[in-house]
Amino acid sequence: MKQIRIGTLVGGGDAVRVLPQILPHGFESFSLTFWQSTNGLDLSETAKRVKEILAEKGVPISSLGIFGNPLTGEGDNADTLASWERLIDHAHEFGTDLVAGFTGRMPGTIDDSLPRYTEVFGELAKRAADKGVKLAFENCDMGGTWESGDWNIAHNPTAWERMFNALPAENIGLQWEPTHQMVSLIDPIPQLRKWVGKIFNVHGKDATIAWDVVREYGIHGPKPFVWHRTPGFGDTNWTDVISILRQHGYEGSIDIEGWHDPVYRDDWEMTGQVHALNYLKNCRGGDFIPNPS
Repeated sequence: MKQIRIGTLVGGGDAVRVLPQILPHGFESFSLTFWQSTNGLDLSETAKRVKEILAEKGVPISSLGIFGNPLTGEGDNADTLASWERLIDHAHEFGTDLVAGFTGRMPGTIDDSLPRYTEVFGELAKRAADKGVKLAFENCDMGGTWESGDWNIAHNPTAWERMFNALPAENIGLQWEPTHQMVSLIDPIPQLRKWVGKIFNVHGKDATIAWDVVREYGIHGPKPFVWHRTPGFGDTNWTDVISILRQHGYEGSIDIEGWHDPVYRDDWEMTGQVHALNYLKNCRGGDFIPNPS
């Protein structure tokens, strides 16, 4: 029986050190992530050691992630595009068929970035398809808007329509989480129903919206109106999220993206993450129980 796994994100360069420490907590998958570059890491050797660590419990790597700007390749992003290529080429060694990250962005509006996006990811999509790999874009705005930004164009549903129309590759989709829509005051549930067929992976991160602050001060005032939260501490109905995913045949994972919660952080980070792990397991109905024969 296929089960939606509940996992967490781990830095790819720290995986060999961190995985043995958190594996006993009961995470069912791991997404290995890199910031801007794979930093000269021997991916084949890392994959070998990671698989050895996870073999005893049979826990898979759900995805590899590279988060930078592959469209400009400027400054610290000089290796980002090459890192996409490396992760695509090595994904099978980790036992995954999914590589995720930001689209990147050119100066100007989202529309101004579409030609370069289509050029870069047209080639990456072909490279990935040849290796049986899918590509997914996290829906994080990274402080950008429709008019400007430095990292990612895939944070708005209108942008998704234009991206997928410009490059209609079946192996390109979304790494979706409700948080990044809630910070824009978008209701994630109707969006999920509409876009679930393009969602290849889900990040387990939530948000709390202070509607009293919004009503009194608006969203451009001096007081914060929204916070990223670990699942179980935010506003999202994860039972609804998982039900919608299941209704549409989703068999991937929900990987908790920690290190953002303003309360369960620092010494309380793993306390919050393990709470989220157990909370999300309960939201999916707990462990699978077979019917009487």
